[in-house]
Amino acid sequence: MTRDAIIGAIQRGLKRGPLPPDQKAMLTARLAAHARHLIPARGNLDRAGRISLFSEYVEREFGTVARLASLADVPGAITSYLARQNLAPALVASPHPDLQKIPFDTAPLLKIRFGLCSPTDAVSLQHAFAGIAETGTLVLPSGPKTPTSNNLLPDNAIVVLQADRILPCYEDAFDLLRAAESPKSRGKAKSAEQNFMPRNIMLVTGPSRSADIEQTLELGAHGPRRLHVLIIDGET
Repeated sequence: MTRDAIIGAIQRGLKRGPLPPDQKAMLTARLAAHARHLIPARGNLDRAGRISLFSEYVEREFGTVARLASLADVPGAITSYLARQNLAPALVASPHPDLQKIPFDTAPLLKIRFGLCSPTDAVSLQHAFAGIAETGTLVLPSGPKTPTSNNLLPDNAIVVLQADRILPCYEDAFDLLRAAESPKSRGKAKSAEQNFMPRNIMLVTGPSRSADIEQTLELGAHGPRRLHVLIIDGET
């Protein structure tokens, strides 16, 4: 079913026709402007402050954080984390270029497979597009190199995040996403009315959890039971 067919079916269900020209113009202008909402002051910090605040919120929401000097430290950090959790030294990594640069040969006992997770995989390694300091949230857009299934299927999620990508607020992350996804950034012309974003963007704040049943908090309700963020302070 095409986009127009879906919208037409919704309009018929609501007993509404196309929008009047003035309303359509107003909505088109609003979509093109990307107006910002109220921005909490707590995220407007220097680099060190943003990293500290982000880490504090991740841990408050039942996640864990480790800070590393470079990608070269990732294999050792993963091996230590899996040992602490009594997990087998094996994981599936999303095929993102930054993750493929990690020197996993320095940890020969660690088994790595790049690609899509299956329901039987226990641990995934993911690449975060950005982190939001004001809430401790990871921004995980979908794409060929960052499959959404890797964010959901395994019980244990390890996420690599560059410290310079820890931003004050959500609006900064969305601006960065638009710039990265626009055809203009890939050498093509961009229409003023077009908005280019990934098909899916997951905003992850801590491990999956729910308290729907008798108000008892249960981790791993809809996704990973554990979330471990590796913040890379230095260059990739």
